[in-house]
Amino acid sequence: MLNSELLSLLACPETKQPLHLGDQKLLDQLNAAVANGKLRNRAHCQIANQLEAVLVREDGQIGYPVWEGIPSLLIDEGIPLGQLESKGNGMTQA
Repeated sequence: MLNSELLSLLACPETKQPLHLGDQKLLDQLNAAVANGKLRNRAHCQIANQLEAVLVREDGQIGYPVWEGIPSLLIDEGIPLGQLESKGNGMTQA
């Protein structure tokens, strides 16, 4: 997992806002959406693999996936977190 020193250096590639590690509730919601085939990134591509962790932008709008301990900090890989509410799947944004 990401250590706190590395995490303190990471920022959103688009807005340069700080990132923080998303909580377990949010991670569970995202992975449930992945399992249901309903999670998409900013490039509108379906996310097929479960997330190990998620780094959330300071404003709470975008999350960046972490797989195998490596954060994916490309703008198009960002996950709009508002889609958790809009899918009508009973999940709410953390």
